[in-house]
Amino acid sequence: MKNKKITKKRHLEMILQGIPPHKSPKVHLEQYTTPASIAADILWNAYSLGDIRDKKIVDLGCGTGILAIGAALLGAKEVIGVDIDPETIKIAEMQASKVGVKDVTKFISMDVRNINQKADTVIQNPPFGAQKAGTKNADRLFMKKAIKIAPVVYSFHIKETEEFVEKFFDSLGGSTTYKFYYSFKIPKIYDFHQKEKINIDVVVLRIEKA
Repeated sequence: MKNKKITKKRHLEMILQGIPPHKSPKVHLEQYTTPASIAADILWNAYSLGDIRDKKIVDLGCGTGILAIGAALLGAKEVIGVDIDPETIKIAEMQASKVGVKDVTKFISMDVRNINQKADTVIQNPPFGAQKAGTKNADRLFMKKAIKIAPVVYSFHIKETEEFVEKFFDSLGGSTTYKFYYSFKIPKIYDFHQKEKINIDVVVLRIEKA
């Protein structure tokens, strides 16, 4: 797979569809899997803007590795995925091996606050910080770490927090250069979910460090 150049976004999406979601999602970590169609689109945009190929990529809160593996498939020279949950790291490692990008990917089970890797680009779908127990304001921790370790950041957030997120990144020395909008489908995976699935409007901001 690693030697087969991906020339179409649809091809990338088809591969990413094979990456499984969290095996036992933990509500206190707000573990939701990024849909393959959204992952492929944001990665393709990042690739088109020159932020992936031959770059070192870090995926903070990588989960089962969909963004990290996608970046590797698009020609990143090195990809590091970081997640506090060792169970998801094992899945990510297996999937990277399965699609042929094991040689350029490394997955680490660690709190993102402790990662000191430098990168060219961070691509992250952090906890939205909505759960009072465990993840409240966790999105800010991810934003701080991302802008600290890379000059370019792609970061997912609930659309209604867009203005706050922009101002927060601005306070950290970053500026928004592009915005991408998606409807994020979340299936019923937790006991408190009352519907089979819900749609959440999200925005992905491309941030450049000033």
